[in-house]
Amino acid sequence: MVKDQKEWRLLRDSKKGKFCFLIGVGNWSIELQKSEFYSLYLLLLRINEQLLVMKDELMDEEYITLELEQLPWYIQLEGKKNEWSLRFVFESQEQTRSFEMYWPIPIAQNLFYEIKNMWESMD
Repeated sequence: MVKDQKEWRLLRDSKKGKFCFLIGVGNWSIELQKSEFYSLYLLLLRINEQLLVMKDELMDEEYITLELEQLPWYIQLEGKKNEWSLRFVFESQEQTRSFEMYWPIPIAQNLFYEIKNMWESMD
């Protein structure tokens, strides 16, 4: 399964073995294990829930910052109610690797929905 836009890429390739999910934005990409991708998916759902709870109370021009941490992820949403960016920090619990990634406006919204759709469409 591949979603390839000009600014970002999302790929699931079960033939790749352990690191079968790829997320890329601009000139960088990272490969994730299925469990890492799933934990990212769950965290994205949680931060989106928080945004939806507040959305009706926010003015269009009002800036917000939401933060969530659930190991191995830390996620930060910044922006306005209808346009926001996401920053992630991943700290491996197995001491194998750590990384940070940033999804700017409007890539963050597109990738969020594509990750949600990809996970929910898997068997």
